[in-house]
Amino acid sequence: MTSSATMSDSTQPETITLVSNDKVSIVVERRVAKLCLLLANMFEDLDPSTDEAVPIPEVTGDVLKKVIEWCEHHKDDPLPEVNPDYRRMIADIEYWDQKFLQVDEKMFFDIIMASNYLDIKPLLDVCCKTVANMIQGKSPEEIRRTLNIPDDLPADHLS
Repeated sequence: MTSSATMSDSTQPETITLVSNDKVSIVVERRVAKLCLLLANMFEDLDPSTDEAVPIPEVTGDVLKKVIEWCEHHKDDPLPEVNPDYRRMIADIEYWDQKFLQVDEKMFFDIIMASNYLDIKPLLDVCCKTVANMIQGKSPEEIRRTLNIPDDLPADHLS
């Protein structure tokens, strides 16, 4: 950041610094960070004029950067509607989100864990839809292979 954060009318800094568990600092707009309900709730308890860094102890820097990238892209999106037709919802993954989630398996599952920890329901929903698409129509054995779930049943129970 080239200069200190400017203050809004309510003397609240426009940006906040998040610090991952591996000490990576990320400066993000408060309105973007508020997509993380964990942070939105935390901001309610903080002194509004604080510019202290906020620790994110359960998320690595690489994953936090990726999650913030998603939040930046979706910062102006309206709140998602509740839709009981889940089958249609599974297919409705925006192209940008599909590309965003084309990461290695570890990063993908770390994004799921981070979106759950940070309480970013729309991101968690997109991740879950992606998993549903990955396993749709597969046998239990194929699902185990896809999700790297070990087959821990004894051999005599498999027949």
